[in-house]
Amino acid sequence: MNDNYFILLSAVYLGLLLGLFVAISVGPVIFAVIKYSIGMGWKAGLSFIIGVSISDIMYVFLANKAGNILSELLSHERMIGYIGASLFIGIGLYGLFKKIKVTRNKNDMAQVSVKDYWKILASGFLMNTLNPGAILTWITAVAAIATMSSTYRFVFFASCLSLILSLDLLKVFLAQTIRKKLTPRNIVLLNRLSALALVIIGIVLLLKSALNIHLGSF
Repeated sequence: MNDNYFILLSAVYLGLLLGLFVAISVGPVIFAVIKYSIGMGWKAGLSFIIGVSISDIMYVFLANKAGNILSELLSHERMIGYIGASLFIGIGLYGLFKKIKVTRNKNDMAQVSVKDYWKILASGFLMNTLNPGAILTWITAVAAIATMSSTYRFVFFASCLSLILSLDLLKVFLAQTIRKKLTPRNIVLLNRLSALALVIIGIVLLLKSALNIHLGSF
């Protein structure tokens, strides 16, 4: 019993370490969270991270149940890189050149339609799904604990995904807190800077794909 307890405890510990690494990595997700949360309010940021979380859960499921599918996807890493880079650049350019009007109500909420929230959720799902680094991360994680029991793997990934989601929620909360202290002009400026960061990340990913450089984790 004690041995099992310590084994599962190690699963929690390692899962949290991986979750921390993924959550604090500087990549397109963090800039998109800032962009949506500051520019459109916390509900927009929440919609985005829900999309990202759905993508992560899908990849973890596929890596555990159908690892050959992800391995096949990774064999097309260059093509996925091109598609992902195009998405990052497209979202970034849209944010750069779209006319932004900061509108608030008494709760400091931007006026955003339900349709827009669904679009933001879809962009979060696609941005994470088309990131080659995400595929590589989950394949590597599954391979590292492939010999462990199903219970161990469940605890490991549950801990990992829970921490990622918690820290993403914290990013939304912090961005919204900052938003309340900003003038509309500064909100627009930060939104533009986050969009520019997405364009730059997209260009880097495009160059890596074109030069056939191993993409690693973004």
